[in-house]
Amino acid sequence: MNEAAYWIDLAKYDLETAKAMNSTQRYLYVGFMCHQAMEKALKAYYSHKVKDVPPYIHNLSVIAKKADLYSQMSEKQKDFPDFLEPLNIEARYPKHKDKLLNLLSAEQCNEIIEETESELQWVMKIL
Repeated sequence: MNEAAYWIDLAKYDLETAKAMNSTQRYLYVGFMCHQAMEKALKAYYSHKVKDVPPYIHNLSVIAKKADLYSQMSEKQKDFPDFLEPLNIEARYPKHKDKLLNLLSAEQCNEIIEETESELQWVMKIL
């Protein structure tokens, strides 16, 4: 299995985990797992494009820029990583867990999953 396929498999697994968390109303972890899926999709593209091990960072926009993918993204696609970033941090360090949970409804989590799935499909298409 090549490096990009490895990362894509992990991204798909994380997206399925996000869906499982959504079905059990564990909304904080929906955002976290969607961030993880996006991170791994971007690392798949990075490993394919750069032919090197992806950087050990979690910032989605930085990974996209280092992979020379950011310039190919639409404005909506560029905004999505900015939306996901706090969900990654807050799930790891839930200082404001209750505040964040109030923002994450079932409807919003469904939208996050749909957008993550769309972005993952886009990365897979351009690989």
